[in-house]
Amino acid sequence: MQFFTDNLLLIAVAFVSGALLIWPLLRSRAAGPSLSTLEATRLINAKGAQIVDVRAAEDFAKGSLPSAKNIPGAALKDRSGELKKDKPVLVVCNTGSTAGPAAAQLRSAGFAEVFVLAGGLAAWREAGLPVKKA
Repeated sequence: MQFFTDNLLLIAVAFVSGALLIWPLLRSRAAGPSLSTLEATRLINAKGAQIVDVRAAEDFAKGSLPSAKNIPGAALKDRSGELKKDKPVLVVCNTGSTAGPAAAQLRSAGFAEVFVLAGGLAAWREAGLPVKKA
């Protein structure tokens, strides 16, 4: 018992650092599966996936995936009815970090196949894939 009281600060630091290491893993699981640019291209071509860009309208106007629909993350709950539940959905943001919560929201709204583009639009551009400007 003396050991724990003498090292309480170190034990607390160990727990906090462990939690910080586990957090990204838990967050990515809540977001659901993510796809590389190659896998996303296959999903779009083979299954006609719907592409939802959850970035702000100003960012969307600067460039997006071809045939992407802009539904900012804040409006997704109200506008999810614009999407078909029987088709896969690919959620896109700038880097892939904010698409996760949007994908989880769509999944809870009854969409069965929801994916996140790993790396977001930045990865899409880096792969040299086409970008549409409004």
